[in-house]
Amino acid sequence: MLIRKELEPFESKVWLSSPTMHGDELKYMIEAYETNWMSTVGQNLNVCEQLLSETVGCKYAVALSAGTAALHLAAKLAGIKPGQLIFSSDMTFDATINPMVYEGAVPIFIDTEYDTWNMDPVALEKAFGIYPEVKVIVVAHLYGTPGKIDEIKRICDAHNAVIIEDAAESLGAAYKGRQTGTFGTYSCISFNGNKIITGSAGGALLTNDRETANKVRKWSTQSRENAPWYQHEELGYNYRMSNVIAGVVRGQIPYLWEHIKKKKRIYERYKSGLKGLPVNLNPYDEANSEPNFWLSCMIIDPDAMCRQVRGEYEALYTPEHGKSCPTEILDAIASINAEGRPIWKPMHMQPIYRMNEFITREGSGRAKTNAYISGDSIGADGKPMDVGADIFHRGLCLPSDNKMTDEQVDRIVEVIRRCFD
Repeated sequence: MLIRKELEPFESKVWLSSPTMHGDELKYMIEAYETNWMSTVGQNLNVCEQLLSETVGCKYAVALSAGTAALHLAAKLAGIKPGQLIFSSDMTFDATINPMVYEGAVPIFIDTEYDTWNMDPVALEKAFGIYPEVKVIVVAHLYGTPGKIDEIKRICDAHNAVIIEDAAESLGAAYKGRQTGTFGTYSCISFNGNKIITGSAGGALLTNDRETANKVRKWSTQSRENAPWYQHEELGYNYRMSNVIAGVVRGQIPYLWEHIKKKKRIYERYKSGLKGLPVNLNPYDEANSEPNFWLSCMIIDPDAMCRQVRGEYEALYTPEHGKSCPTEILDAIASINAEGRPIWKPMHMQPIYRMNEFITREGSGRAKTNAYISGDSIGADGKPMDVGADIFHRGLCLPSDNKMTDEQVDRIVEVIRRCFD
C-alpha cells in the first residue's frame, strides 16, 4: 500500500463555505425584536427587497423562506401541470428540480458542457428537436459561474419557452456585464447558510413584472384575499421570509462585493499553487463572465486519475504514484481538519431520477448505472458523451471559506500536491 506523509491538521476546522458575519446583521435583528416586528412583515423585509433589486438590477425582489420556495413559486408562475415535460440542468443540487416535480413536472435532463460546467446549449438544441412541445427550461449557474445564458436564451426564445433561472449559487456573478438573476422569465436566489451572503435561511424571487411580484407575495402568505376576514380563493403557501431573517440578509448585502473579492482571491491562489499538476480549476469564460467564485473546484486530468469506483454510499480507490482521484484528495483534506466535497452528482445518476430521460449533444437515453468509468462512453469528438458524469468522476470542491488565510490555502495545496507524489 502506498503511504504518504500527512501534514499537521488545522487547530480549527476550515469549512467549505461558512457564514461570514459583520455585526450589522445583529443590529437589524435586535431592531426587529425591539420593535416587535418578528413575523413576515416589517422594515427589514422592505429594505432587504429594495437592496436586492438594486444590487441585482431588477425591478422587484420578493423575499421568501428559501431558494427552494422561490423555485416552487416560479414553477407555479410558469404554469407547470402534472405530466408536463420540462428541460433542466443536469449537474446541479436537487433543489433545482424538486420544486418542479412538486407541481407534477417530468424532467428531462440536459447534459453539461466543459467550458462552464453548466447546461450545454448544443444538447439543449438537440433536446428541442426531440421534444419541441417543451415550454419550460430550468437553468442553474453552477458554483457561482454563469452558464452560456445568451445562447440558451436564444434557443428558448426560438421555441417560445420560459426560462426559470436558478441563480441560488451565483448572486453577484455577471454575464456580459449583466447580473445573473435577471436573465430568466422568473429568477431565484438563495441565502442558505453556505451561500455568498446568508440569512441562515431564505431566498428571493426576482422579476421585472409588478403583477408577478404581487402574485408571489400573495401566494407566499397563504393567498389571503383583501377582505376583513381570512378569505382564500386559491391555494397558498407559508413561504414569506420573516422580518428577523430579513435583518440578517439586510446586514449582509452591503458586504456582497467584499465576499466575492475574497472568494476570487482564494480561487486565484489555488490556481497559482496547483500550477504544474495535472489538474484544472472550474472554468469560466473570462471574456464574457465574472463569477462570484462561490466555490473553488478542481478537476483531474483523465490520464492522471488513479482507479476509483463509487457505489451509492461509499467510494474506493487504488493509490498510485503520480496519480490521484477525488476520493483520495478529499480524504487527505479531511485528515488536516478541512472540508471538501464531491462535485454535485448529476441528476440523471440519482436514484430518484435515474429513469428520466437524459440528453447529451450525442443523443438521448437513460443512465444505465451509478458507476462511471473514464473512457467508457466516447463520442465522435473523442470526448466523453456523458460530460456531467465525467466531471463528477474527476472533480471535487475545495475548501472555499472566505475567512481562509493564504497560509491555509497553501497548506491545502500542499496536501493535494502530496497526493500526486
